[in-house]
Amino acid sequence: MSTERTVWGIGLSTIAADGTVLDAWYPELGFGEPDAGDAATAADTWGALADIDERRAVRTELVQTSVDLDAAVASTADAYLRLQALSRLLVRPNELNLDGIFGHLPNNAWTSAGPMLPAEAERLRPLLQSHGLQVQGLDKFPRLTDYVLPEGVRIADASRVRLGAHLSPGTTVMHEGFVNFNAGTLGPVMVEGRISQGVVVGANSDIGAGASIMGTLSGGGTVRVSIGERSLLGANAGIGIALGDDCIVEAGLYVTAGSKVVLADGPNTADGGKPTVKAAELSGRNGILFWRNSVTGAIEAKQRAGVGVTLNEALHA
Repeated sequence: MSTERTVWGIGLSTIAADGTVLDAWYPELGFGEPDAGDAATAADTWGALADIDERRAVRTELVQTSVDLDAAVASTADAYLRLQALSRLLVRPNELNLDGIFGHLPNNAWTSAGPMLPAEAERLRPLLQSHGLQVQGLDKFPRLTDYVLPEGVRIADASRVRLGAHLSPGTTVMHEGFVNFNAGTLGPVMVEGRISQGVVVGANSDIGAGASIMGTLSGGGTVRVSIGERSLLGANAGIGIALGDDCIVEAGLYVTAGSKVVLADGPNTADGGKPTVKAAELSGRNGILFWRNSVTGAIEAKQRAGVGVTLNEALHA
C-alpha cells in the first residue's frame, strides 16, 4: 500500500434541483497529484458527459476533488472519494479518517438510473414508472457495484455489499453474505455471513452462512474485531473478539469479549477443574478452537495444531 496520504479524483457528480450534491463517481483517481495533461484530458472526457436527467430532477457535473486521508471528511464529494479509494484498494479499512462521513452523505432514493432526492422520487413516481425506473433502496450508502467493479471478485447479490467495501481478488460474497463500508478482505475469502464496519478478514478464511462479526458502531466500542488467515467462523456463529490465524469457531457459537471460556487444555485448578478466562484474553491469538461443551453448556477453547481451513482454489481463482 502507498504511504502517500493525498488522493485525487476526477469524474461526475449528481446534483439535485435544490443544489444538494447527491453523489460523486470517480472513474479517474490516484495518489498525490494528477499529471496536468492527464487531468485536463480526463476533465474533457468526463465533462463532456455532464447532462440533465429530468426523470430524476437531477443534473450531472464534472467534479475534481483532492483529499487528505488524515483529515476529517469535509463534503459529499470528499466522502465519495474516500469510499471509492477503499473499494479500489488504494487504502485498507481503518487506514483513513472517516470522521463526519454520515453528516456528508445525503439519504438518497437509489433508482436503477442513479440517486435522487426521496421527496422527488415520491413526486415523480409516475414519470419514473413510465420510464421503467425503480427505487431500489433508501440509504446514505449505495451499492458497491454501482461505482466500482472490483477485479477478480464474485458478488452474488449486489445489494449486499456497500460502496466502501474493500474486496481483494479471489473474494466470493454469496447471496446472504454482507460487507459494510470500511470493511472487507485481504485476500481470497468465502463470505456467507456478515462483515461489519471496521472488520478485516485475512486471506483464505471462511465466514460461514449466517455468521456475524461484530463491528464498532452499534455498541460504541473501540476494539477492532478482525479475523486472521485460514480461519473459520462456523455457520450461524459470531464473534466480538479478534481471531488470529488458523482459528475455528464452532457452528452456532457466539463468542463476545465478556464470554466466560474454559481453557480445556489448561492446567487443573485446585478443585480439579480447568481455568476460566474472559474471551477478551484470547483475542487475536493464533490456532485456537472455540466450541460449546454439549454436556455442561460451557464455552471451551483449546490450542489446535496445524493450519486452519483450506478454500477451494478453483472457486476462488
